[in-house]
Amino acid sequence: MKKEKKSYLIDMDGVLVHGSVPIPGAAEFIQKLIAEKRKFLILTNNPLYTTRDLAHRFQLSGLEITEDRIYTSAMATAAFLHRQRPNGKAFVIGETGLTEAIHAIGYVQTSVEPDYVVLGEINTYSFEEITKAIRLIIGGARFIATNPDATGPTENGIVPATGSMAALIEKATGKAPLFIGKPNPLMMRSALNHINAHSEASIMIGDRMDTDILSGISSGLDTILVLSGVTSREDIDKYSYGPTYIYDSVADINPSDLD
Repeated sequence: MKKEKKSYLIDMDGVLVHGSVPIPGAAEFIQKLIAEKRKFLILTNNPLYTTRDLAHRFQLSGLEITEDRIYTSAMATAAFLHRQRPNGKAFVIGETGLTEAIHAIGYVQTSVEPDYVVLGEINTYSFEEITKAIRLIIGGARFIATNPDATGPTENGIVPATGSMAALIEKATGKAPLFIGKPNPLMMRSALNHINAHSEASIMIGDRMDTDILSGISSGLDTILVLSGVTSREDIDKYSYGPTYIYDSVADINPSDLD
């Protein structure tokens, strides 16, 4: 029998790009996956942007990645809500990447008796909106957050992200959110379903041990840690688990060697 080609789930920041700057060899790696007709999906915990926005940013960086090959924590969150309570209602705090994903599953976005409060990242958090979310959760709305990242990178330094704001709301309500994004295997399973791939024949590539590699291991995938992002080789032994493979960057990965 012909051996099945491995599929790839690939983190974005630190793996393919640093901000708007492509990592050397990333464009060639993506071209290799396309030439070999492999299934692959770019994953990001960042729920700010739509897939169309992200595809445009990739293209400006010289990476040939179309929007159908991008999967965000906002999309995973919407998929989860649709499975749990189709055609429901949600009070949503987030930018267009999240609000469009929630609209796309037929949800009504409202502050009147919502089934869920859904928290994502936003460029300017409103005290009034956060207060409203707290009162709705105390009143019985289920608390969902797109991703647990406490901070996010910008050109001017780190900024508070979803995890930080979720901690504030949890402190005020006494109710912890369900985080959908990495390292929750929910996002990985949702992404695999999105491209009709199986965990046994898929590999997760990431630069973070605590999100990318942990989520891959928890979902039964082989994992590749690249050292082009936040993790150094010396950091690996700090964790009780390890990646299947370690590479300096995606430029060093030959997919056919891993099938």
